[in-house]
Amino acid sequence: MKIVFAEIAQETDSFSPMTTGIAEFETYGLYRGYEMFDRLAGVGPLGGFLEVAAEQAPEAELIPIIRGWASAGGTILAETLDSLTSELIEGLKSVLPVDAVFLSLHGAASAQQDDDVEGFVLSRVREVVGEDIPIVVPLDHHANVTERMIDCADVLVGHETQPHDTLATGRKAARILFGMLRGDIEPTLAWRKIPMITPQDQFLTSGGPMKAWFDQARRLETQEHVLDVSPYPMQPWLDVAEGGWSVIVHTDGAPELADELAADMANRAWRTREEFWRSERVAPDEAVRQADAAGEGLIILSDTGDSVYGGAPGDSTCLLRAILDNVDADSEAVFLVPMIDPIALQTAIDLGTGGEFNLSVGARVDNVFSQPVELTGQVVSISEGHTADLAERGACELGRTALIAAGPVRLVLLEQRSFAINHPVLYEHHKLDVSSARAVVVKTASNFQFFANWRSGLIRADTPGMTQSDLKAFNWNRVPRPMYPLDEVPEWDADSGWAT
Repeated sequence: MKIVFAEIAQETDSFSPMTTGIAEFETYGLYRGYEMFDRLAGVGPLGGFLEVAAEQAPEAELIPIIRGWASAGGTILAETLDSLTSELIEGLKSVLPVDAVFLSLHGAASAQQDDDVEGFVLSRVREVVGEDIPIVVPLDHHANVTERMIDCADVLVGHETQPHDTLATGRKAARILFGMLRGDIEPTLAWRKIPMITPQDQFLTSGGPMKAWFDQARRLETQEHVLDVSPYPMQPWLDVAEGGWSVIVHTDGAPELADELAADMANRAWRTREEFWRSERVAPDEAVRQADAAGEGLIILSDTGDSVYGGAPGDSTCLLRAILDNVDADSEAVFLVPMIDPIALQTAIDLGTGGEFNLSVGARVDNVFSQPVELTGQVVSISEGHTADLAERGACELGRTALIAAGPVRLVLLEQRSFAINHPVLYEHHKLDVSSARAVVVKTASNFQFFANWRSGLIRADTPGMTQSDLKAFNWNRVPRPMYPLDEVPEWDADSGWAT
């Protein structure tokens, strides 16, 4: 038994002016061939696949081709997508014939030449292996499912939680794949596209309407013949031709049941669409005042408009300015703030540890939603070339960083976007004690789990930016219309479509 496995994954923010090139994939982890076995043990969907393969098919020949993961960012450059896809296809051709392909994708990637990256990659793979070879795909559940993805893949399995358990998704998809190869199951797929988008505020699956929707998916999976129920609340900053929420159901040889459950899940989401727009966001100044007045424990200040994990540049100064404006300069409270600014970082490095820092910081890329802030302080420490071990997220290169002390602010300047921007290691490797801080700014709206050991509260700051929750403020040019809530919409049903 010969199984090829690979990963090409990126999440695109269509409203970001940045682009994603090969350097971004290298920063987050671009591995080739057999180094993938060492690099990906216990890491992401491919790590889950390797675990299940070792348990269920130790005799199988597993052939790694390429792993490129670039997290979230701007549109993928045409030459980058062509290069990664060519490596995948040439590697696949060189080992034919194969019995199966396990291909980890994100689902919300867009490139200059094709706004359906996953459909593009899958169609190329399907052309090579033919119609009879199983292609199983683990996806982020913020994927945008398209007709081409459905046509070219046999199985598409989404994450079950937010924050994501990527290893679990890989395991689930792999178990289905090995069940197919043994002849134990024969998956049938049904799906529905739902004409809605919603902001990030209710994306956590631990509570609210998203929990209810995902809990229903898990209940449906307890039925006989049901292999997988995957809801896909598309990430909300993807302006593409087939944009919108989706749901996919896989059953074992029961197509009518799959269709019935897919329709039920789609209708459930549509009926509760207004609930997904509930928000507890507060203005930046008020968010900082509430954090400053809090008692013991660490307050998480969510910078919703500058979510690096959603594709934003990570250089918004809105919350930094609010801290400087609303917290006494001689306050004993400490506010931890990350900022991607290679220019300010170079100045700090040139000054050296102990140097007096006086420079504008931030808003190098996003100077529409925020402006640079004049910051006076001291360079506390400098770090160069630190590699962080982020467990199931793998190794992460921080690049060069510097810690600046300015009144109540402890600002870490980064040279490049990094998954570690919302991780305690960003501060701990500069010898900061996270437990002693009053608050930490996280440039994400939903991945707070890394600070769980210290967290005493969460405040969502309604910051503007390229991942802001006010989706109506963006110029949408590609998504199908009508689309809730961008348009006045008629009633909709999963089977009949728009009411007339």
